[in-house]
Amino acid sequence: MKIKINLREIYPYYKSDIWVEVEEELAFEMRQFELTESAYILRRYRNRAYFSLDREDGIEQEAQDSSISPEELVMQKAANEELYAALCQLPDKWARRIYAHYVLGLSKVAIARAEKMDESTVRKSIERGLKQLARLLKSEQES
Repeated sequence: MKIKINLREIYPYYKSDIWVEVEEELAFEMRQFELTESAYILRRYRNRAYFSLDREDGIEQEAQDSSISPEELVMQKAANEELYAALCQLPDKWARRIYAHYVLGLSKVAIARAEKMDESTVRKSIERGLKQLARLLKSEQES
């Protein structure tokens, strides 16, 4: 079955109506694209997500340099394994708080509220845990 579409609605440089018959599947795909694009524009508007790659804040550079070589991927995996092994050697509270703050992205205040603790206690615990973690990683590198 064929459906008529107006090319002026698709291509803004047409000044008059130009009707073309296309297959139903093609018309459906074009409509899906139009709906997806409209949803994206609405989502961008609602979230005020307007970004420019010319802002000089590193977004453009990060987009260009995002490919990681296999060697770098292996090195990252090894470093993560060392980090998690050292993290497992810490006392449970320290490890849990460091993981929640740095991996899960929770603030120290949120961690303190969840554990019904004072924020300064959580902050000091994370600081001590990081110092111990640095010592553990340094001793592993030396051996």
